[in-house]
Amino acid sequence: MSICQHYGAVRDVIPSARGCQECLMIGTPWVHLRICRFCGHVGCCDQSPHRHATAHYHETGHPIMEGYDPPEGWGWCYVDEMEVDLPDQTPQSGPIPRYY
Repeated sequence: MSICQHYGAVRDVIPSARGCQECLMIGTPWVHLRICRFCGHVGCCDQSPHRHATAHYHETGHPIMEGYDPPEGWGWCYVDEMEVDLPDQTPQSGPIPRYY
């Protein structure tokens, strides 16, 4: 893994929800979770039906997310389309419901 040109946007964040924020609101399942390392938005991965983490990037332009549930120790820069090293993992704020 390496550092992309958007690495400076990485922040320590507080998770916005204990699961995909949008899926929880509409009652749909997810596969894995991703957390935005700019604002803390928790969304579902691209293998999930609604792909809310990627939708969050398209809506906001926030470039880097972290593999959040399960904690995976890697990040992804949407702009540069590459894995990135992260300074540390974002702690979960309680148990995450399982849907798949």
